[in-house]
Parts: sequence; structure tokens; C-alpha cells
Amino acid sequence: MSLTPQSLPPSNPSLSWFSKGLLSILRKLKSAPDQEVRILLLGLDNAGKTTLLKQLASEDISHITPTQEEEKEEEEEEEEEEEEEEEEEEEEEEEENIGFNIKSVQSQGFKLNVWDIGGQRKIRPYWRSYFENTDILIYVIDSADRKRFEETGQELTELLEEEKLSCVPVLIFANKQDLLTAAPASEIAEGLNLHTIRDRVWQIQSCSALTGEGVQDGMNWVCKNVNAKKK
Repeated sequence: MSLTPQSLPPSNPSLSWFSKGLLSILRKLKSAPDQEVRILLLGLDNAGKTTLLKQLASEDISHITPTQEEEKEEEEEEEEEEEEEEEEEEEEEEEENIGFNIKSVQSQGFKLNVWDIGGQRKIRPYWRSYFENTDILIYVIDSADRKRFEETGQELTELLEEEKLSCVPVLIFANKQDLLTAAPASEIAEGLNLHTIRDRVWQIQSCSALTGEGVQDGMNWVCKNVNAKKK
């Protein structure tokens, strides 16, 4: 019996793509010099937005903390919000400046900004502060957290109704596909009635921000539609 060398596992194209990070995206964009592309990254808390952003920036993902501290129990939070309404109004300006990460890369006078805004319930009202001049909306869903599909669907619906995001292309990442309990992208698309979206181009993409699988395909779609939008 002849012996053949044991085959090595196939290389992961997504991981090699990540080594180039955001600069790789920038080089694929065909826009005029001195032009800025603004990508808004949204989704519920724990959807994996920050992990995705760190992957794109080729940063260490072994220690990820939430963009904002964990929210309190809903009932307790509502009571405290009512009692501290006046204090919150005074601190509103400060609140708007917390709960986000931004990654930026510039090359040959062209700039790409990716904004990652926290997804905790108390931060979501401030999402609209970042809608202005958005070129692409990336919405991240935790595919394994089926109990929150209704909640994440409602938030996405409200985003698509925002005037400042009118006609903005949207990429939906069905994240955490590395987990056995993850729902497939097709099931999520059907459950969220994505087929009813008529006012913009959209795409749902299975991915794992942790391993990088599927992210390259999604970001290639982003590049294609940014270029089409900028023409």
C-alpha cells in the first residue's frame, strides 16, 4: 500500500485578507482623491461588532470588552431613568461622546472611516447622531441568539425608516456562524422579511468575525456598492 503525504488544511483566504486590513478595502475603492467613505457599523450589544472592527483593523481580538458597560435589568433601568431624568439631560452631551469606536485609514488623499457604535439599549437613541453622510450601513446580528431576533429585526426596521439613511446600501452580517446553534443567513433573512426591502440595495452575508470566514465576501460587496454610490 502506497503512502501519500497528509494534506494540510486549506489556507483561510479571509485571514490573509485581514492582514491587509482596512487598507485593503481602501485600495479597492475607486473614488476621487480627498474623498471620505463613511461606514456605519450597528447592531445589538454582543452581536460581535467590535470583534469585526478589530479584525478589519488587524488588531488582537483575544480580549474584547463591550463598547459600553453591560446594561442593567430593563425594569430597574427604566425606574432609574425616570428618577434621574434631570441629571441625564445635563449629561446628554457627554453621553453622546461615549460608546463608540472609530477606525480610520488614509491613502493618497483618500480616507475610510468605520464607526462602531455601542448596541446597548440606552445607547441606541444616540445612533441617529451618527447617520449624517453615511455611505454604507453594516448591521451585525448574533445568529446564535434566537431570542433576540425580534428585537434586532425591529431595530433594523427603524434604521431603514430613518430619513438620513434613505437609500443607503445595507450589508447584514449574520455573525457567529462558527457556533453550532447559529441560524443560517437564509433563515434570518426570511424571519426579518428582508425581501420586503425595496428602497435600497442590500445583502445578507453569513460570517464569523472570530475566524474571519465570510467577512471578505461581505466587504467586497461593500466596496462594490460604495463605488456605485460614488459615481
